[in-house]
Amino acid sequence: MPRAEQPLEDTDPVVAAGSTEDAETSEAVAVAGDSADADAAIDDRNGPDDEDTEDDEAEEGKPVAGANGGKPAAATSDADLFRQSEIAADYVEGLLDILDYDGDIDELVSGGRPVVEVVGGRLQALVGQRGATLEALQELTRLAVFRQTGSPSRLLLDVGGYRATRRKELSAVAKNAVEKVKQHGEAVRLEPMSAFERKCVHDVVNAIAGVESESEGVEPNRRIVVRPAD
Repeated sequence: MPRAEQPLEDTDPVVAAGSTEDAETSEAVAVAGDSADADAAIDDRNGPDDEDTEDDEAEEGKPVAGANGGKPAAATSDADLFRQSEIAADYVEGLLDILDYDGDIDELVSGGRPVVEVVGGRLQALVGQRGATLEALQELTRLAVFRQTGSPSRLLLDVGGYRATRRKELSAVAKNAVEKVKQHGEAVRLEPMSAFERKCVHDVVNAIAGVESESEGVEPNRRIVVRPAD
């Protein structure tokens, strides 16, 4: 059924926090979470909590441990990963219906993890300020996958190509930090970032000789420190 157009009032590339549309989106996301029994899923957060730990360990370049006493988690087949992306795509489609947004949804497997990409011309409110709404939607979608499969998911959700754009921006941030470290020989602390953003920075720094990076602090103030390599 064709959906009525709801033009955004804010034409700025980044929707300001606290805007009317963001508030409506957040409310609709909450309703979507209720309709999927998100509260019940949160009661079983052992799986997703372990997944959060895996993200941090992968971010630091450490071996990823499973939830069974620290042993590495068993490899997931591409078929299982694609099934996760299909479950996630169905969930995201339901969210778009609730929000009355139009968007093309692609599900795929990339880099050993399930991925769902949403493309459309009127989806910026689903990204939010610095991707905050997108991260919340990703968490809800991971919970939906966890409820159906019983296994933690490393699902990556992207809307409107935000993550690709942000990755380029963070590459510049990382290279600038490296330049400062090499010039002054002192550690550089970056602003707090999400796990996705930290991973992007680590990837750039780790590819450059003479410097290293690590994360410090706890969410939501966890940040990266770039320093000369030992």
